[in-house]
Amino acid sequence: MAPPKKPRSQLKSSAKYYRDHPEARQKKKATDNKVNARPEQRKKRNELKKARRSAAKRGVNLRGKDMSHTKSGRIVPEDSSRNRARQGANGKSTKK
Repeated sequence: MAPPKKPRSQLKSSAKYYRDHPEARQKKKATDNKVNARPEQRKKRNELKKARRSAAKRGVNLRGKDMSHTKSGRIVPEDSSRNRARQGANGKSTKK
């Protein structure tokens, strides 16, 4: 079950845009589905899930955190808002 919709006043600009333009939302959904189906993306997702399970077994507090790849290749917990907001200017990585 999906969480309840937030009021418009609490949404960021891109969320407002996609709520107001259903055709753009459908196009974005199709693109996201293609990206997430790629073998390299599936491998990356599996690595993160495995690391998250391992950290949970060790007793690491993961509430509100994502597992994030660092520049050195390590996988560490990071606030989900910071991890997901990191887009990178001109396609450059801003990994920590």
